[in-house]
Amino acid sequence: MENYKNALTHNIFKVISEASEELQLESYVIGGFVRDYILKRGEPKDIDIVAVGSGIELAKKVAEKLPHKPKVQIFKTYGTAMLRAFDMEIEFVGARRESYQKDSRKPLVEDGTLADDQNRRDFTINALALGLNDKNYGDLLDSFNGLEDLNAKIIRTLLDPDITYSDDPLRMLRAIRFATQLGFKIETESLQAINRNKDRIKIISRERIVDELNKILLSEKPSVGFTLLHRTGLLHLILPQLTAREGIEEVDGQKHKDNFWHTLEVVDNISKNTDDLWLRWAALLHDIGKAPTKKFDNKVGWTFHGHEFKGAKMVYKLFKEMHLPLNEKMKYVQKLVLMSSRPIVIADETVTDSAVRRLIFDAGDYIEDLMTLCEADITTKNPKRFKKYHKNFQKVREKIKEVEERDHIRNFQPPVTGEEIMEIFNLKPSKES
Repeated sequence: MENYKNALTHNIFKVISEASEELQLESYVIGGFVRDYILKRGEPKDIDIVAVGSGIELAKKVAEKLPHKPKVQIFKTYGTAMLRAFDMEIEFVGARRESYQKDSRKPLVEDGTLADDQNRRDFTINALALGLNDKNYGDLLDSFNGLEDLNAKIIRTLLDPDITYSDDPLRMLRAIRFATQLGFKIETESLQAINRNKDRIKIISRERIVDELNKILLSEKPSVGFTLLHRTGLLHLILPQLTAREGIEEVDGQKHKDNFWHTLEVVDNISKNTDDLWLRWAALLHDIGKAPTKKFDNKVGWTFHGHEFKGAKMVYKLFKEMHLPLNEKMKYVQKLVLMSSRPIVIADETVTDSAVRRLIFDAGDYIEDLMTLCEADITTKNPKRFKKYHKNFQKVREKIKEVEERDHIRNFQPPVTGEEIMEIFNLKPSKES
């Protein structure tokens, strides 16, 4: 049995251990903390503690022993409690057994053993536990070969994946999110089970779905997650506005690019330059209006006239449907989608200062983000075109800077006028030269 005492050097674990001994309870730290410690993924923000007995009583005892006596939030229905300490959220739960009804992901809960509690976990890598009592402090409990899966970089359910995903369909999104964040692969049978159970996602609230989508979008390479969502059929159920852009049509030998896969490239490109969630959402939705505006013109080929305007209107509808915030965040994404093609126009050598001023005025504080989005939108595989397009946008940046500097000098007004100085010091006008 491996021991990870080094993972438990933080004072909070010593306090939980002491409280457990006083209450004569077995306690364990389980799940994400253990997984991330082994993977060396940085400082934890939340910790899950399982007690074989009352998790609520353990939480209260821990709070009593902490110097700042934190408030304990209690959730009696699930037998859980939570407190904040050392800039972390610590959740306590009594070991429990769960059963599910078909129309809900909320389980029926009853007291259980540690094995029962591990069985209810979603993936083997999240069922790893470290003992917190004197007799087993730091000992690793790995009943489902989670350590082996961690080393092999595999996402695998503990039980039959069809049961796991049908019971709680949110786990399908969590599997994809973990695969994206950690760079792991979803075990083949598990991936196929997601496809078989995809329609169960309809019982999950939009808020929970968005929470997982946001985490995928904030990962290092979001396209991994969106490709898995697409491959399993979940994306069509969650964001059909995205999958509507998939495919290439050909008329008279003329084709257009596949806007769905292009979009995923844009999201990956922008993710190299920003951690801003809403700028990443703008990248994901920047071409959302292309599917409904696509037309073929015998003279010019495929067109998407007005797709930016249409897309901006669709952003509001999508945000409302997904229960995303209908506030400044939504307006920010709308504006970037609406203006996503504007900088291309002023890349022309002959463009006037007034056109640049209009762009600066219309974009306002978002001008830098707009330029970042436009540069991410360059996905051509032709090296010469790639270089040319980036060079053009560099010229746009220079034009913006030049116009802003000229306008700043022209608009500069001294803080005190000559008339005010004459009045304060009782001076007369000087002679005209």
